[in-house]
Amino acid sequence: MGALTSPTSRRRFLQSTASTAAWGLTSGFHSSVQARPARPSALQSLGVGAIGLRYQGSVIAHKAAMYANIVAVCDVDKNVRDPVKAAFGSTPADYEDYRDLLANKNVDVVTIGTPDHWHTKMVVDACRAGKDVYCEKPLTLTIDEGKILRDVVKSTGRVVQVGSWQRSDHRFRQAVEMVRAGRLGALQRVDVVLGKNETGGPFPRRPVPRHFNWDKWQGQTPDVPYIEERTHYTFRWWMEYSGGQMTDWGAHHIDIAQWAIGAYPIGVDGKATWPQVADGYNVPRDFHVVYQYPGGIEMTVSDTGRNGILFTGDAGRIFVNRGVLSGRPVEELGSRPLGPEDWQLYAQDNFDRPLRAGKLDAIINHMGNFFDCIQTRTNPISDVESQHRSVTTCHLGNISMRLGRPVRWDAQHERFVDDTEADSYLQRPQRDGYEIK
Repeated sequence: MGALTSPTSRRRFLQSTASTAAWGLTSGFHSSVQARPARPSALQSLGVGAIGLRYQGSVIAHKAAMYANIVAVCDVDKNVRDPVKAAFGSTPADYEDYRDLLANKNVDVVTIGTPDHWHTKMVVDACRAGKDVYCEKPLTLTIDEGKILRDVVKSTGRVVQVGSWQRSDHRFRQAVEMVRAGRLGALQRVDVVLGKNETGGPFPRRPVPRHFNWDKWQGQTPDVPYIEERTHYTFRWWMEYSGGQMTDWGAHHIDIAQWAIGAYPIGVDGKATWPQVADGYNVPRDFHVVYQYPGGIEMTVSDTGRNGILFTGDAGRIFVNRGVLSGRPVEELGSRPLGPEDWQLYAQDNFDRPLRAGKLDAIINHMGNFFDCIQTRTNPISDVESQHRSVTTCHLGNISMRLGRPVRWDAQHERFVDDTEADSYLQRPQRDGYEIK
């Protein structure tokens, strides 16, 4: 697929794919160009430091390398750090402590692919060090962390893109644009399915591997004996470091749902079963959350059903996930396709890029949008404010489930309504030496 270099070509693309969208992705999406884009001259001299390198951290480092030069890498696990360093032929500098990377004058841009509990502190420190930042989702571990980030990004003037790449996936973006354009009539309900949290444990306590800095990995969280299952991918099943599917898949799907709704929740009622396994996964099981939004819109978030988002209006429904965009309003696009004038939700769209769908493909555009914004000093499509608000909604679900009762939310002041017990969950204690200030 070539670049869509004009409104006419973009409209033809949308029209040609609309008739088959109800049956899933067209082959055109899967065949989008994978070639390395030509770097604008302004980006050729930029140096990127990649922090947190296991899988997704490595993915975003390689995508950033399409636009600038990887000059430094950092990870507290030497067995992760060394192979990634070797993958970049320029032999970048390597560090165990991210603060040393931030002190490197050759680093202009930082990618952060660490576990969730490190995101906020690293973004804050990077912004204050004068770096622009691409940080993986979910943006924060607590709601109050997002308030800090918003203030720091504003005061430093840095560009921060959050890795909620579904905003750069054509299917999800089209679904949101259709809802906001009234193609479903008045929106009434959104149903989100995230999938089950993992269960397991008790897990054995082990000696800390010599190649792994367990103290640094824990960061702000309580210092506990080393358990291998607390680290790497499975960190997300521990509330100390993450929030389970509510903040993992939720930072994707709830973000898209709330972007379409165009408002923040005012009431949350979550139900779940909490495991009681010593040295075992402690995220909720069998969870279901109901959110109330202004105007009578209701959103449900569940762990059971078909993964994806179902939008229901008084004139139709559409369903979207990472394989399908379907529904009668989508089928009707054949007679009235979306044109560039219909894409209203983000003013800095770069229409000369091919439309992309699927994780590894969409991140190319998501990373490209980030580097565009580095040049223009404008807000990226997944900016700090929107992603703070999206992950806040995820945190609200977990807090209501933890309390075992409904809560009311004051989105303007970002506090619970007359609920000091719920307000106590807006932040968490932080270990000495790892505080976010």
